[in-house]
Amino acid sequence: MAKKKIEDKAVEYEIIDAKDNLNQATDSKNDKMTIYDYEDKYVRKQNAKLASYTLKVIVSLVGVLLLTCFFFIAMRVYDINKYFAIAVGLVEFLIFIFIYIVPVTKLLHTEFFMTNVNSKTAKQAQIHNKQLRNKIADKMIDFTAKVEGAGWYGDELIGKLAIARKTDNNKMVKELLTTIYATDVKKNAKDIIVRCSVKSGFYSALSQSNKIDATLIAVINLQMIKDLVFLYGFRPSDTRLLRIFSRVLQNSLIAYGFGNINLGNSVAKTVSGMVKGLPILGSAISVLVDSSVQGLANGTLTAIIGYQTIKYLSYEYKLQDILDGVVITESEQEFKETCAEVERELKAANNVKTKPATA
Repeated sequence: MAKKKIEDKAVEYEIIDAKDNLNQATDSKNDKMTIYDYEDKYVRKQNAKLASYTLKVIVSLVGVLLLTCFFFIAMRVYDINKYFAIAVGLVEFLIFIFIYIVPVTKLLHTEFFMTNVNSKTAKQAQIHNKQLRNKIADKMIDFTAKVEGAGWYGDELIGKLAIARKTDNNKMVKELLTTIYATDVKKNAKDIIVRCSVKSGFYSALSQSNKIDATLIAVINLQMIKDLVFLYGFRPSDTRLLRIFSRVLQNSLIAYGFGNINLGNSVAKTVSGMVKGLPILGSAISVLVDSSVQGLANGTLTAIIGYQTIKYLSYEYKLQDILDGVVITESEQEFKETCAEVERELKAANNVKTKPATA
């Protein structure tokens, strides 16, 4: 019975798709955006190779910053016990591999939509984007089936998505993905950002160490980006991912220098002055205010990265949707008609040249 319902639903989708295709075929071709219109409106000059290279440099700099923080932490332990410091160093190295090298490698190898294209690469981009949409749909279906109670994607929409994939209904796949991104994904992306921002703020307020702060900020920011990319099923392009990692590096450096900036000093001194008759209490309040300001700042910086990431993901998904409907080349029939017209013009011109002159 269940199989019969699925088949009936699939037939229904195919009928809807056929009607939509018929309606689109009767539309005026002039209403569609051409690849040249798309280039003028959305394409920006970018050096893809330079962006990829610079991205790797920024990723390396974040890694160097983490290793530097780990080194200074190990040196502090070394002052206490040399052998314990060696053990801490080995643990830090393993942590670095699992919390940075592995996630970053997976992130960089995740596919992204091709949207910054021209007339020569547009057709290839359309094919790539269609394949990527299908891969994203398969990942969502597989994740929902295997991870019980994950709750990232609604069961009803995923069920329809599974039917669309089974019937190879590409139009329905795209429409369902758009709906999922606008509802379930949007809600869960916000939850991920809030959770990671709270972690950044809370841990920063507790650590009281610039080096630990910088390490935590880099790790938490990276985890957030990785979770958002996994949630969406694709990553931003190299150019936009470069901006995100540059922000991660910037945030980590800010966290590293918070102890010297002491953003809360002015507030802390005011409060401490009010209770200068109780110096111990005044000192405690000063420390708490500094910690809370530091934590709030780090949490806010993390939230900025999160929303920047989903902004790029949403924008590039929108661009690939627009590109999918762009007219790239003339139809085969129009090409044949053009060739036939050229042939007629050449024959006519040749007849005029070979026609004998009359006396």
